[in-house]
Amino acid sequence: MSNVKTDIREIGLYINGKYVPAHDEGTFDVTNPATQEHIARVSEATEEDVDYACQAAREAFENGPWRTMSVQERTEKLRKMADIIIERKEEIARYDAMDVGKPYESTVAHEIGRAANNIRFFADFVEKQGGETYPMGEEYLNYTRYEPVGVATIITPWNVPFMLTTWKLGPCLAAGNTAVIKPAENTPLSVSLLGEIAKEAGIPDGVVNIVQGQGSTVGTAVTTHPEVDLVSFTGSTATGKKILKGGADTLKKVSFELGGKAANIIFEDADLDKAVPSSIRAAFMNSGQVCLAGSRILVQRSIFDKFLEKFKNAAMDLKVGDPQEKGTDMGPLVSKEHYNKVTSYFDIAEEEGATLICGGKRPDLPDHLANGYYLEPTLYIHDDSKSRICQEEIFGPVVTLIPFDTEEEALQIANDTDYGLNGVVWTENLQRAHRISHNVRAGTIWVNCWFVRDLRAPFGGFKKSGIGREGGEHSMEFFTEAKNICIALQ
Repeated sequence: MSNVKTDIREIGLYINGKYVPAHDEGTFDVTNPATQEHIARVSEATEEDVDYACQAAREAFENGPWRTMSVQERTEKLRKMADIIIERKEEIARYDAMDVGKPYESTVAHEIGRAANNIRFFADFVEKQGGETYPMGEEYLNYTRYEPVGVATIITPWNVPFMLTTWKLGPCLAAGNTAVIKPAENTPLSVSLLGEIAKEAGIPDGVVNIVQGQGSTVGTAVTTHPEVDLVSFTGSTATGKKILKGGADTLKKVSFELGGKAANIIFEDADLDKAVPSSIRAAFMNSGQVCLAGSRILVQRSIFDKFLEKFKNAAMDLKVGDPQEKGTDMGPLVSKEHYNKVTSYFDIAEEEGATLICGGKRPDLPDHLANGYYLEPTLYIHDDSKSRICQEEIFGPVVTLIPFDTEEEALQIANDTDYGLNGVVWTENLQRAHRISHNVRAGTIWVNCWFVRDLRAPFGGFKKSGIGREGGEHSMEFFTEAKNICIALQ
């Protein structure tokens, strides 16, 4: 399959119910990071295109049927959208495997079903959403309504493009808003399908719009546009800061899920038969290109050597190769630019005195993968938790083991970072599990597990890992405006 020539896909902007070329007919190319094969030619939006999309979304919100239709009718269309995603799951997963370089098997098995459920869950959730009443004796009655905000900009990263877009689009549409989606410029293939999926599901024109292009131009235009009321963004902390500044003049609502540098804490009483494979997944899933990656592994010194041996052996057993092939555990990094960024940390680690245990180089692969951006699973040991490889988000298959002696030391190391997205705790001591979970400053703590998500639960980060929370009522709170109505009864 990997040696079959791929047809070059032509991708237009999706605005007001149609795929259209850019205003100046400009395009950019997308390549497969596994092979450097040219796989798509994508229309690159101009400021005029962004304006057209935002105006279309505004018109659809103010004068179209989406905002005012019954909840039942709106949710029926969203459930239809979820059904279409499942029907096309192999196609969507294939695009993500080509575009991102992630293994097709795991994408089709896990991510696409979750993407459909993101839409279906919020359709179910909005049907159950009510309001509050606050009687004031016999004279007045207050009651609340939750109304859509308006036009939402949805900006999603390149590592999990389709699933993370539906995570935001589900509550956005369920609440009655319209959307302008800006996917990452190097992974636009799967997200581009959302236009035709929305159309087939009967969602009115102008409700879903998609504009592709560079963040510096298209991203800036769409996040500063006066017709945009709110911005939901997942990506780097640096970009989040720029969006926050750019939206200040128009007081846009923002929800940010930003960077992470999670501590994965292994106590001496941990069940290593569970902790090791889960820690391998947390470290190397999607080649470590995951904001929730457990890239700082804190191991109690009494079991450090035992954990190290098991973890190293498991890491070296991972199959690195063509993401389209069966049995592949790790594909390539997403781009040359990102590959260069990740590999730059190998020199940094050496300068800082870290000990390389395994990896740190390109694997031996077949000739047809010779140009792909591949790296071996890479493991360092470092006693200095303040070193750059322990503090900065590398976003690749690079993890650092840090020894600790006491619970207090583990907490100090875990919290000694600018980030606070998530953390992991491995222990069989229930009291310790609660103590550590209460004291690690992060938005999600997993105990004896990793990457388990209940869509009702809040998700977001402390410190520089984000602003706000998404999930369940938290998403609906962001995508709605609460209105109080006070009625005089006498």
